[in-house]
Amino acid sequence: MAYSNNNNNKRPARPSRPPFKRRPQQPTQPAVEPTVEIGQRFPLTIKRLGINGEGIGYYKRKITFVPGALPDEVVIAEVTDIEPHYLVAKIHKVREFSPNRVTPRDQYAGLVGGFDLEHMDYQAQLDYKVDVIEQALEKFKPRGFNKFKLLPTIGMNNPYHYRNKAQFPVRMIDDRIAVGMFKIGTHDLVDLPDVATQHPATMKVMRGIRSILETLSIPIYDERADSGILKSIIVRVSEYSGEVQVTFVTISKKFPQLRALLTAIHEKLPQVTSINQNINPEKTSLIWGPETVHLDGKKYITEQINGKFFELSPRAFLQLNPKQTARLYREALDALDLTSADRLVDAYSGIGTLGIAIADKVGEVRGMDTVPEAIADANRNTKLNGITNAEYFVGEAEYLIPNWVADGWIPDAIIVDPPRTGLDEQLRTTILDVKPKKFVYISCNPSTLARDLVDLVKVYNVEYIQSIDMFPQTARVEAIVKFTRKD
Repeated sequence: MAYSNNNNNKRPARPSRPPFKRRPQQPTQPAVEPTVEIGQRFPLTIKRLGINGEGIGYYKRKITFVPGALPDEVVIAEVTDIEPHYLVAKIHKVREFSPNRVTPRDQYAGLVGGFDLEHMDYQAQLDYKVDVIEQALEKFKPRGFNKFKLLPTIGMNNPYHYRNKAQFPVRMIDDRIAVGMFKIGTHDLVDLPDVATQHPATMKVMRGIRSILETLSIPIYDERADSGILKSIIVRVSEYSGEVQVTFVTISKKFPQLRALLTAIHEKLPQVTSINQNINPEKTSLIWGPETVHLDGKKYITEQINGKFFELSPRAFLQLNPKQTARLYREALDALDLTSADRLVDAYSGIGTLGIAIADKVGEVRGMDTVPEAIADANRNTKLNGITNAEYFVGEAEYLIPNWVADGWIPDAIIVDPPRTGLDEQLRTTILDVKPKKFVYISCNPSTLARDLVDLVKVYNVEYIQSIDMFPQTARVEAIVKFTRKD
């Protein structure tokens, strides 16, 4: 069954979701707290899903989060955590199953992260991703929020094998090398021979490297002892070219058996065209360290998005779902409704993928990012595509834009694609001061989007919010907001 709309550049006609109704007020905190103990079990009816995809019910009027439970299910919940204002429980047994429950493809769904909704029918996932935006709007209540037009989520024909990058820790388990993900809430690694959401090439290379490592004497990182050399492996594939880029994360520049490792990769994994080393000496949950060294092959792999080419260095940010990224950019371009005379600001530009994709529709693009390497990549990518009307700058939008305006360069349009933390407060103020006529906000976090809308609707009307499923089988959702300025 197909869940995505057609792939034409113009927005297809599709039914809009009517303005949503407010949810009934949930029960307030009772004066007397229910007596609850860890391990206690009780029947619970699941009312809805929370923002992280967890089931939500009420035990004696106290909100209870149950990962893996679905709306309309009746479960026997077992308490795992007690907090002042909520409970956390696990499913002991399902008494009444939701018609939307399906069997996950991945046997470790629910054990490791990244498969929050794989037990849920895909159409129900798409509906949920509109609902989670509603929840955020109801929480922050930007003016007029209950009249916002929320369009149905754009999904994928095949909501699997879409992730173009795998970032897996490496550890020793029972004297064997394990490459995979940590169990939820722990640092216990689960070796993953296959992941249904990963592009097949990333897993083939990842497992091939694991087999090579088994034959070499490269010290594997021991987290408890903070010893060893190799901590993580990062594999990225280009959907366009099939090139694969591999980065080994080590605790130091020292890399025993490196030459033997490179030789074996050349012989057994010829699709790998770029090999790098990242040095991260810190004992931290962050995968990347500050220094990256090119070891062998090309410095970049090349990806294509909507006819534009992008060279990707190991740390270059690119959306993990190339097919939906192309659709996202077409939807954003459609929402901006640009002319050849417009001046466009591409805020949070990264390596320039969004602005470069739009550049031939406008008079001029100026973008910015705080990461110098990203800006170097962006300006190199403009040259790669023969773009002469786009330039990228190192700095923060909230400072660069006012300087440009003071110099007489006034933007007609702005597109923002911030991280999960949302817009910087000063940037919100800058946008409200400059008031570009055309404005599109791409959000990867409904909560910070709804927070930002509280200010933005003072100057702009929300024309619509279009959700797009960049991460099937997870609770994450991307949203495009089209604004019209109040004149």
